[in-house]
This record gives sequence, structure tokens and C-alpha cells, in this order.
Amino acid sequence: MSAIITPDICDAYPDVEILDPIFVNFGGLEAFCGPIRTVKCFEDNSLVKQAVNEPGEGAVLVVDAGGSQRCAMLGDMLAEMALDNGWAGVVMYGCVRDVDVLAETELGIQALGAHPRRSEKRGEGVRDIPVTFAGVTLRPGQWLYADNNGIVIANERLSLES
Repeated sequence: MSAIITPDICDAYPDVEILDPIFVNFGGLEAFCGPIRTVKCFEDNSLVKQAVNEPGEGAVLVVDAGGSQRCAMLGDMLAEMALDNGWAGVVMYGCVRDVDVLAETELGIQALGAHPRRSEKRGEGVRDIPVTFAGVTLRPGQWLYADNNGIVIANERLSLES
């Protein structure tokens, strides 16, 4: 696959959806893409841990954490688990922690910000449903393309040949 450059994707595919520019790149990979899988949870990352512990097969885990700024939903251990299990990246509508380690992890990670407090562990949340945040509804199976310019959503895998 060619390099992911979201401005070029937007030029070539004007119908793609673009998430509001509220995310920060925290991972060791500045650009990543893959089919979407989702988790919806609030201040409880139990289902995030469950998801990244399963084979990712190049998918991107999209987590609707309700935009919470009160705790982190992903840290170094879950990021390492995601990397080891073949996930392409994580987009977190919430916070992450252990950001110095995340920056050295060969995984795409975008989130709203950093927070040092860990989340609760109550086993709450839902997986593999449409989630809506940043002006876009993201559905399992759609394709996500992310780089330092933004996050783009397409209904299918795009041809990125130059």
C-alpha cells in the first residue's frame, strides 16, 4: 500500500467523511489505516482490553469513550497488547496515558489528550456497533485512514496508488 496522505485521499475521493480536527497523534506510527472495529464505553476500559487481546488482523480499534477527560482508556500495556495482536491502530475518543512509551510503540494511536489516571474496570460497554463522535458516525467494516493531517473514513478500502 502506498503512503497514507489524508489530503491526497480527500482530493481523490471527495465523498469521504472527515472527523473534526480534535485528535492528537500519540503512537509511534504517524500514519495508519485499516477496517474499523468499535468499542463504546465510558471511563471503563474493560472492553478495550478484551478487544486488543484478540487478533486485530490489521484493523483499527475505534473507541467511543464519551470524550471523557477524567481518565485514560489506553496505556502502554494495552498498546503493547494491540501491537502484539496485529492491530493497525487505535482511535480513542477519550484520553491515553504513558505517552512517552506510546510514542515508541509501533502502533497508530490518536486520542483527545493525555491523562495520568487509569479507568475503572467494571466490564461495562458494547462492542461492534456504530459510534458517533467528532461529527461522523463510524461503523464496523468501514475503513479509517489517519495521519498528522486528520482522520478520514471511507465505506470501503480505497486505492491509494499514485
